[in-house]
Amino acid sequence: MVAEAKRRELKEAQKKKQQMKERFKQEDSIVNAMVVWNTEVLPNWDSMRGTRRVKDLWWQGLPPNVRGKVWSLAIGNELNITPELYEIFLSRAKERWRSFRETGSEAEAEADSGASLADRESSLDLIKLDISRTFPSLFIFQKGGPYHDLLHSVLGAYTCYRPDVGYVQGMSFIAAVLILNLEEADAFIAFANLLNKPCQMAFFRVDHELMLKYFSVFEVFFEENLPRMFSHFQSSNLTPDLYLIDWIFTLYSKSLPLDVACRVWDVFCRDGEEFLFRTALGILRLYEDVLVHMDFIHMAQFLTRLPEHVSAERLFSSIYSIHMTSSNRKWPQVFSTLMKDKESDKSGSPTLKSS
Repeated sequence: MVAEAKRRELKEAQKKKQQMKERFKQEDSIVNAMVVWNTEVLPNWDSMRGTRRVKDLWWQGLPPNVRGKVWSLAIGNELNITPELYEIFLSRAKERWRSFRETGSEAEAEADSGASLADRESSLDLIKLDISRTFPSLFIFQKGGPYHDLLHSVLGAYTCYRPDVGYVQGMSFIAAVLILNLEEADAFIAFANLLNKPCQMAFFRVDHELMLKYFSVFEVFFEENLPRMFSHFQSSNLTPDLYLIDWIFTLYSKSLPLDVACRVWDVFCRDGEEFLFRTALGILRLYEDVLVHMDFIHMAQFLTRLPEHVSAERLFSSIYSIHMTSSNRKWPQVFSTLMKDKESDKSGSPTLKSS
């Protein structure tokens, strides 16, 4: 028994030593990457962002202290929002909140601020409720937490900036991730520009027709990469909307551990909407052996509540193995073809369906 105990103790010590070694190696890698980003890439952003070296470095994950800066540059500011404009819309939001508190009626508050009474999703109650549900285990966005008011401000300002979109459940997670990596005004600028991208706007405005097109394109690559699982999902009537909507709405920040989600965001900022769907296929591939033996109910439950412990390295290895080509066509080409086909269908003219 003593000998067995010593063997277990030795094995545990070796395991801890290996873990420590890996940790030091990872920390050295982050420090080295940080130096490259700060001294070479960021000062020469326009000329270096598209190089193979930077793309490879990007894939490995951005060092935390440059993440926000790289995200801001990659997302861009096509809307030309300034910190001053953010303050204007934040003031409007605060006025609306004051009116709400004084009248006790959201309808009157919305009428006073000129907002659409029909816009139920921009309700103050929904924002308040969603903030309390945002990363609850961190305890930093809930009432009394250091980031509660900040998150409330960014979301409130956005509903005044885009009353046509309003507030939609899921936005709080996106805003929260940006707040954790950027200063307040910069977080708002990135948030508004990010939501203005075609894919995000389609989902947050609940454009059913366009969402279905995204699902259809996704299924083209699903069948191409994972034919066995695709067939199983088809026979089980498990459609992409049952799991993709939540993943896209929160950019995986609700479904994956925060550190893993941030790595997904890193490459999403590099590659655009295509990477969101490539990540979905990577998740499906990662759990393929489990999913193909499940029925509809268990698959739906599994995909809407992924395992809490997801290895970033295993997931990214799985994502890496996904090929985003179908019949020599890449994502934009397949999407464009499908859009043309749909338009032809609408006009009643004959069309050939994409395979």
